[in-house]
Amino acid sequence: MALMITDECINCDVCEPECPNDAIYMGEEFYEIDPHKCTECVGHFDEPQCVQICPVACIPVNPEYIESREVLFKKYEQLTQAKKES
Repeated sequence: MALMITDECINCDVCEPECPNDAIYMGEEFYEIDPHKCTECVGHFDEPQCVQICPVACIPVNPEYIESREVLFKKYEQLTQAKKES
């Protein structure tokens, strides 16, 4: 499952640097999460770091990207391999 940031985001800037996959970026109005890079921190941490640090609790699961832990781990492996190759 990829996460998403809702419009309740206050643009506090704390989530972006916590993302190990660089999936969080500033959108037009508030931060957004690239679902193709989000692994919910699987492979890096036990829990999503952005969710833990968000002061307004505006980072739920994105219902359009429901993925199992196994799929998230495969995505993690692909992302880390791509970083090594670049």
